[in-house]
Amino acid sequence: MSTRETVRTVGIGAGAKELATEDMVLNIGPQHPSTHGVLRLRLTLDGERISHAEPIIGYMHRGAEKLFEVRDYRQLIVLANRHDWLSAFANELGVVLAVERMLGMEVPERAVWVRTLLAELNRVLNHLMFLGSYPLEVGAITPIFYAFREREHLQRVMEELSGGRMHYMFNRVGGLKEEMPAGWTTRAREAVGDVRGRMSDISDLIMGNEIFRARTRGVGVLTPEQISQYGVSGPIARASGVDFDLRRDEPYLAYSELDVPVVTRSEGDCLARFECLMDQVHVSLDLADACLDRLAELPPGPINQRLPKVLKVPEGHTYAWTENPLGINGYYLVSRGEKTPWRMKLRSASFNNIQVLTELLPGTLVADMIAILGSMFFVVGDVDK
Repeated sequence: MSTRETVRTVGIGAGAKELATEDMVLNIGPQHPSTHGVLRLRLTLDGERISHAEPIIGYMHRGAEKLFEVRDYRQLIVLANRHDWLSAFANELGVVLAVERMLGMEVPERAVWVRTLLAELNRVLNHLMFLGSYPLEVGAITPIFYAFREREHLQRVMEELSGGRMHYMFNRVGGLKEEMPAGWTTRAREAVGDVRGRMSDISDLIMGNEIFRARTRGVGVLTPEQISQYGVSGPIARASGVDFDLRRDEPYLAYSELDVPVVTRSEGDCLARFECLMDQVHVSLDLADACLDRLAELPPGPINQRLPKVLKVPEGHTYAWTENPLGINGYYLVSRGEKTPWRMKLRSASFNNIQVLTELLPGTLVADMIAILGSMFFVVGDVDK
């Protein structure tokens, strides 16, 4: 008589892992220092490799688009310049350009050139922040002190002109708040020269660092196809070979009269994105000098247009877009002929740029995730609006 024997193998320790593996879900944020604000990343890990990534946004949402609908056109500026707190002047521009287009208003020439100058100085301030903070996230402490030293030179002249250090509130529908102080252009030119002369300090600290290059070269590669699918723009898109810049291709302000070199790379990795940011600082400093040269040639004249006490925009709609430091910002304005907009839709650069993480992070190591996240150059307020 034969008997049937059943054998059950029980794995203990390492043996148990061979029989069944379980993915781990890791939450990065919403208060992680690498996220430039209150962003949460929900990562699914297979060992140390990311198999799925989900950006979870909305922790800083303040409903600015809804608030636009109960503010008059002068008050819109104070709301619009705060979503990307590193690019306040550039944020204001889109609002006033959209309103001026609806009004059919022509802005004085001096105001156009001063706006262009301040937009480029604001771009340098934005880029210097990321040039200092990104190396900090991958272990280099010193560059942020150099970057803040250079930021302070430009912050000083911006504060003298506008009265604000971050939220300038200097744009107005029809021009700018007021005329430049006496001698301000000379001090601005000196600040631009000082920053240009010391950019090599930051470059030498970082670009020749073997550890920084090892952490960023070939890491987080974005393809042009992914760029177009997700609507990624700005230095991140140009680092992947997307040769597009509104200042050159759809010029606004005085950019049609300026030679705007577009900095691109083909690698599409973290290092290429950082190099684009570094080179764009030099381009913006050159453009600022060109604006100062043009302002020196202009005769005295008005800096803004006189507006009625109650400003009403004709019924209709328009779309204005600008090349913000972090990418393309778009403003869709719908008016019903009242003193407040019926709808003001904001297309912010960081919102689109951060969505590509869903496709970019899977397959990478957790250690590389911080390097990739920092190289996306986003501000969470610009994501949440």
